[in-house]
Amino acid sequence: PLAYIAAKLGLGYTLPELRNQVTQKTTACFEPALDYLVLKIPRWNLEKFQRVSRKIGTQMKSVGEVMAIGRNFEEVLQKAVRMLEIGKKGMVCNKPLPDISDEELRDEITHPCDNRLYWLAEAYKRGFSTEEIHALSMIDNWFLYKVKNIVEMERQLLSLNITSPVEQRLPVLRKAKLLGFSDKQIALCMNTEELIVRRERVRAGIVPYVKQIDTLAAEFPASTNYLYMTYCADEDDLDFTPKEPGWKKIIVLGSGVYRIGSSVEFDWGSVNMAWALKDQGINEVIMLNYNPETVSTDYNESDKLYFEEETLERVLDVIEKENPFGIVVSVGGQISNNLAPKLAEINQVYRQTGIRILGTQGKNIDRAEDREKFSSLLDHLDILQPSWRRLYSKEESLQFAQEVGYPVLVRPSYVLSGAAMRVAYNAEQLNDFLDLAVTVTDETNSIVISKFIENAREVEVDGVSDGEDVFIGAIMEHVENAGIHSGDASTSIPPITISEQAILKVTEYTKKIALSLQIRGPFNIQYIVDGDQVSVIECNLRSSRSMPFVSKMRGINLMKLAANVLLGNKIRPILGKEIDHIPHFSYYGVKVPQFSFMRLENADPVLGVEMVSTGEVACIGSSFEDALIKSMIAAEFDIPVESKEGDGKGKVVLITVGGYELKQQLIPIARRLIDLGFRIFATEHTAQAFLDAGIDVTTVFKISEPDRQPNLLECLLNGTISLVINIPMTITEEKLVAMLEDEYQIRRKAVEYNVPVLINMELVRSIITALETLQHRKEDDIISLNEVFENADHVYW
Repeated sequence: PLAYIAAKLGLGYTLPELRNQVTQKTTACFEPALDYLVLKIPRWNLEKFQRVSRKIGTQMKSVGEVMAIGRNFEEVLQKAVRMLEIGKKGMVCNKPLPDISDEELRDEITHPCDNRLYWLAEAYKRGFSTEEIHALSMIDNWFLYKVKNIVEMERQLLSLNITSPVEQRLPVLRKAKLLGFSDKQIALCMNTEELIVRRERVRAGIVPYVKQIDTLAAEFPASTNYLYMTYCADEDDLDFTPKEPGWKKIIVLGSGVYRIGSSVEFDWGSVNMAWALKDQGINEVIMLNYNPETVSTDYNESDKLYFEEETLERVLDVIEKENPFGIVVSVGGQISNNLAPKLAEINQVYRQTGIRILGTQGKNIDRAEDREKFSSLLDHLDILQPSWRRLYSKEESLQFAQEVGYPVLVRPSYVLSGAAMRVAYNAEQLNDFLDLAVTVTDETNSIVISKFIENAREVEVDGVSDGEDVFIGAIMEHVENAGIHSGDASTSIPPITISEQAILKVTEYTKKIALSLQIRGPFNIQYIVDGDQVSVIECNLRSSRSMPFVSKMRGINLMKLAANVLLGNKIRPILGKEIDHIPHFSYYGVKVPQFSFMRLENADPVLGVEMVSTGEVACIGSSFEDALIKSMIAAEFDIPVESKEGDGKGKVVLITVGGYELKQQLIPIARRLIDLGFRIFATEHTAQAFLDAGIDVTTVFKISEPDRQPNLLECLLNGTISLVINIPMTITEEKLVAMLEDEYQIRRKAVEYNVPVLINMELVRSIITALETLQHRKEDDIISLNEVFENADHVYW
């Protein structure tokens, strides 16, 4: 561990004095000798951003990374591709890439993009030579030959099927496993099922072996349980016999790759779960994860660490080796939760031993994840939900949208991580989306359309249930109205605007749903609140991205509580009457997203139902306004807290919006900003609306009108403008194309010149209220987390 060595060297130790943490015998000055190979691949999420360039270069654009360990390059390359969680089964055996010409393919290889790796394989399939691919890409031939080996193995597998003679089939199968092919890849090539391939190879003795990370290539014995699996071996490095009768092992499935929608919050959940299980007396806590950025992949945080992919095949491999008491799938986010129904099915259908999912049963996870089943449950409980339907054709989709009324939320059901979700405000938008985004005639690629409720509030609940009692950690309210993804919304604990009646309904519905689903473990439920009317959006039977925030604000570690429940214990003996109280807080906490638009060339900094933030911060204050401003500043959103420049002049806020209604909504906003001491700049039509309302405003001209002065671009460039307010229009009619392009240019240039941009009306109002509050505050209000815990009704950490 480099940090450990660096700390010791800083204290005055020399390398010969420090023990190698892997062997515990040699010193740190030994030169490493490795009998394994490691590959790291970045994870990009460029498809989530509007207008973004997918080319990669000297500016970092990735949001995460994976690390694969094996004994040859082909093996680690295919492992790493699967670890990326982008829907690919490896380098080959995937859905076809876009149909492009050979010339376009050459261009893709020459100019690197996030899909370049897969275009290399496509080039070999089309007959390109290694020499030509090298000339186009300048990638070393050694790597290209490895990609070619994988493509050639795919050709061999495609020439066989499951009924081919054993003497032909098994040698190819064995070699394919050495080159990192998964059972699913082989099954696709041989036109059979993944579990049939698994049974076939296990019978033939083609199984992976567990190897220890050994920094001295067996010259000295390794003493760590830092493990990986490979087919390039003939024995395990470990003895899996229980050390004593009743020895209990539990496998925790970790968070996987960091990507938009799943990040360090799930690693927090995994690590806290591992610690809590150990505290509960579990003999061996085994972590399975492959993300080198996480705490859970520090080998000294658990009794064993499998640095391995989280696929059904590999999880079954580990289960067969370890024969655990149970498996935890509810703390690593969606990647591990998605395995639960598959593992439960294998347990029931194939009676495989060692598969015991701790917590909520697989069938109940399915009742929450399956839209039809969950909808029926809500109807049975007499709980409202937005009207929705799963549809299979464009005609059905348009008809349903007409019935429920626009706007509607459109989501292709097969898309991972909520990608390609859109809100359609009219039939033309819906029609265009269905044409461009998804083929709705294929029965397997259905589309889900829901009624989108405008101007409503979104509320979330994080909690833990033991099947008899339900503990609500917190009720959170989004600052922005419903329609902004929960990961991109600023979130307040406690709620700030919803009524007492609505809070009571949220509490009642949460308990009804949790008990009906027989939830045993952590869960998250999202609601839409319109006045006193409460509707359910969805229920996730796993930890959520807000659980670290809720745990720290409440003083109750939801993962530690969940660990008790997973082992069969009850909540009430731990928390007592605290369970029965609606959450109460002495302070306010506000969680704010962190965005990376600056790094993403051409990306439009707008928000919607698809998540685009790459991180988050949270701050504590004695009021909502105090916590909000602190959080915005912590997220590097340079809010002009002081309204005056050094020379006494007011700082400049640029306001520019399209449409009569938005202009009218911003008139009182402009007045409040002037009262605070700011000066208002506005583009031509917005300025005219302000002048008509008697507001003092300076007119600036659009970026697309460089000859007219003063020009907006120049004002951004020379630092005249301190804040931009631009609320994007939701209608994209042809006559508005030029205006929409102007708005995009303003937002994009503001991001490039590091000028903060506000694009949401509720957030604008909240920030101005916060600035007004700050003007009357005498001194900074600094609150430590220790003070939060001291003032909490009950602490369990």
